[in-house]
Formats: sequence, structure tokens, C-alpha cells
Amino acid sequence: MKNTLLMLSLAAASVPATADDRTCSPLLDLDVRRLAGEEVVNLCEAYQGKVILIVNTASKCGFTPQYEGLEALYRQYKDRGLVVLGFPSNDFAGQEPGSEEEIQTFCRLTYSVEFPMFEKVSVKKGGAAPLFERLAAAGAPYPKWNFYKYLIDRQGNLVDHYISTTSPQGGKIEKAINKLL
Repeated sequence: MKNTLLMLSLAAASVPATADDRTCSPLLDLDVRRLAGEEVVNLCEAYQGKVILIVNTASKCGFTPQYEGLEALYRQYKDRGLVVLGFPSNDFAGQEPGSEEEIQTFCRLTYSVEFPMFEKVSVKKGGAAPLFERLAAAGAPYPKWNFYKYLIDRQGNLVDHYISTTSPQGGKIEKAINKLL
């Protein structure tokens, strides 16, 4: 009987873990609320096993047209496992002053944004939302302006970060995403 139990234990230990067996990355083990809604999403449950591009956004910024490139990336690569997550913030020069409903309407009507957008948050050191605190603890800087981007691999690890001037498409970010997919 002992030998049978030992053999079963060894056999179970040699079976590769499935996506459901993976433990959640501490970086993503948190709940966030969808933009202009009440639904709360656990980032691990929703996006574990995907390549994630996190972006702090603003509707009245010189970089706002990057919504177009972010949406194009999302549409091009979502079937291969990419998700873009947007987090509006009013931390820089008051460039996201609207309500969450106004932000959502602007994003959908102006840039046809379909990638997931979440609650309006603070991203500056000392008052940042938990996700941005965790990104900083993982080695990335706090955003210094709107449209900072953070790339997370399928295991939930921070891979790289990109400043506002880094275009979402056709350069460093897209190449890095392709390597992870």
C-alpha cells in the first residue's frame, strides 16, 4: 500500500502544471474596478497566462493619440494572448479631469477603444494605486507622465517599462510583445 501511494505521489509530481494550477503572481494578485462600472475584476483570475501591457492614460494629453496604437496592438495580438489594460489618471497637469463615464465615452467614440479600461487612479509615488505601487516595487519607475507603459509576461513578471514618448506600435514595444507571445 505504501509503495502504491508513493508511486501515485511521484506520478502526480511529474505531471506538468496546467494554467489553472499556476499560482498568482503577487504583481497581479489584486482587484480593480472596471471603468464607469461596479464590476470588480481580479487581475490574476482575468488575465493570468496572458502578456499584459499596462498603461496610465489621459484624454487631454499630447500623447492621447496613442490610444489608437494601443487599440491596434490589442486587436492585432489579442487572439495570441495579449491584453492591454488602461488606467486613467488625472495626476499630470489635470489632463484627465472628466468623470469615469466621460472618459469611457471619449475612449469609445474617439478611438474605438475596446481593450479593458479600469477605474481612474492615482499613479504618483506616495499615493499610487496598489498596481502602480507593485510595479514600482518590481523595479519599474512610477509614471512621470501620462501613457507610461509596463509589459508583463505570461507568468506575471515585469519585463520592461516604456516612457510616454515610446510609441505602442512598430518599435520596441511591439518587438518585445512578439517575443513574449
